[in-house]
Amino acid sequence: MTQRLPPALTPLDTALAALLRGVDPIATIELPLTEAAGCIPAGTPPLAACPSCDIAAADGWALCANDIVGASAYSPLPLTTAPVWVDAGDAMPPGCDCVLDADAVEVSGPLAQVLAEGVPGQGVRRAGSDIAGRAPAVAEGHLIHPATLLLARTAGVEKLSVRQPRLGIVNVPGAALTAHMIAEIARAAGLQVQAREAAARDAASIAEALGDLTCDLTCDLVVTIGGSGAGRRDAAVSALARHGDVLAHGLALQPGRTAAVGRLGPVPIVALPGSPDHALAAWLALALPLVDRLSARQLRRRMTLPLARKIASSVGIAEIALLAEEHHAWLPLAVGEWPLQAIARADAWLLVPASHEGFAAGTPVDAYLMRE
Repeated sequence: MTQRLPPALTPLDTALAALLRGVDPIATIELPLTEAAGCIPAGTPPLAACPSCDIAAADGWALCANDIVGASAYSPLPLTTAPVWVDAGDAMPPGCDCVLDADAVEVSGPLAQVLAEGVPGQGVRRAGSDIAGRAPAVAEGHLIHPATLLLARTAGVEKLSVRQPRLGIVNVPGAALTAHMIAEIARAAGLQVQAREAAARDAASIAEALGDLTCDLTCDLVVTIGGSGAGRRDAAVSALARHGDVLAHGLALQPGRTAAVGRLGPVPIVALPGSPDHALAAWLALALPLVDRLSARQLRRRMTLPLARKIASSVGIAEIALLAEEHHAWLPLAVGEWPLQAIARADAWLLVPASHEGFAAGTPVDAYLMRE
């Protein structure tokens, strides 16, 4: 039986509220640092100060700056005690607060003289200068970046407590390109991804794949990819109705009009269209807020820039515009329908609410970054 879109499309806000209803942050797990990039930390322990003491930042002679005031090549200053040579990373000897280059000190047997002045802190990395004592590696609820992992490794941390949603994907035949794109985006966002392939595009095959996915795996959210439209071979939403509950099908969203949201028991599900642009738009508008809720993520980063030219939008339909940053302004690349080249070029995306007719050129707008 061919699935049909309702005569009235569901507003995006209504569909999103239904999808998020009853969804709470998932439990935390501990991951080694090699697997934590892209995840959202929870309860990150404070890091130890690093370095723990003053250390040499370069190879050279460790001295006290006050003891060598006035030293120069024209007026060498004899030393009463032999200077200490340090390599980069060595703890500074007691009483020493600077490191001079090798040619700044002449040593001849037991005699040594200094040929240059030094200043306190020269050639020295101060205690706590890399990591202040008791500082967290990253603020809770914010993305773990490679620089975050550098801090953790420097402080000797081996694991981080994170929230990592488990995403189950059911691929409907005929949407392979879109399926690869969504899986790659999800992994880059720190999700644990498991996929199942429906044997065919009919409702029974898709329902079977949904059943296999939920029986074999513990998922925090599920997406189907492809088969969500109203064509003769589109049956994903019919399969969802057999296996779970359809909350909304047919959204006032462009691209993404044929997307659907529902439940498989307590697990939220988003049926994404098979077209890459419609699937990506529905992922951004529906799946990302769900991922953020599950991972207890703080607000995603946005950038405010003026529009290089106007964006026109239809009232009653929420439309997503793709933007590129050019000359400190947002250049609209595509609205409503997205060529693949626009998707590849986009730096950010902007949701134009259904109540708006768009934005005039020069209007400052807050756009979500495609890559953080």
